[in-house]
Amino acid sequence: MVDFNRARKMMVETQLRTSNVTDRRLLAVMGQVPRERFVPARRKELAYIDEVHPLETRGAPRYLSAPAPFAKLLQLAEVKTADKVLDLGCGSGYSAAVLAGLAASVVAVESDAELVVRARDTLAELNIGNVSVIESPVETGAPQMGPFDVIIVEGAVDAVPETLFAQLSEGGRIVALLRSGATAIAHLYVKSGTEVAGRAEFNASLPPLQPQKRADSFVF
Repeated sequence: MVDFNRARKMMVETQLRTSNVTDRRLLAVMGQVPRERFVPARRKELAYIDEVHPLETRGAPRYLSAPAPFAKLLQLAEVKTADKVLDLGCGSGYSAAVLAGLAASVVAVESDAELVVRARDTLAELNIGNVSVIESPVETGAPQMGPFDVIIVEGAVDAVPETLFAQLSEGGRIVALLRSGATAIAHLYVKSGTEVAGRAEFNASLPPLQPQKRADSFVF
């Protein structure tokens, strides 16, 4: 029988801290959120390994990201306690649960109807009440519920669409992985007035949220 509390602590110490994740609030939250509740039952005992997890949907393959690259992306966003966060591609809800412990409120967008139900149910079971999970195309965001202080894009994209920049508040941040050949580079975008400035930060890898295909500006 796996001791999940111990496994969670080991994840923080051996995966997050060794990957230069130093944000104390983030480390504390990821040391508390029960990741095992967000993976398929047959993989529950493997919940804290340093790998992605297939989420076993009836539709397109979907995945839960490995802990370290996910944490590094969140650390880059510098989520504050008063922030309103848009989580794009929340999958089974783990990312939204972590963000809920960092921010004032979270709007989690998921395009897979089965995962939307699963995320809502698990978050409710954990009494996490500051997250709204909505079913919508990920690339659309949630313009009717913005503006947002932080937008997390949980998948590699060719370019961040203008529609997301328009959903940022003043000083708002977007973190996203931009594909560059076979690799992806984490970028941080900050909005100031009508301008958005972006910069590359580090190489990273997150699983695709949808089968990769060419689109005008936004592809998972």
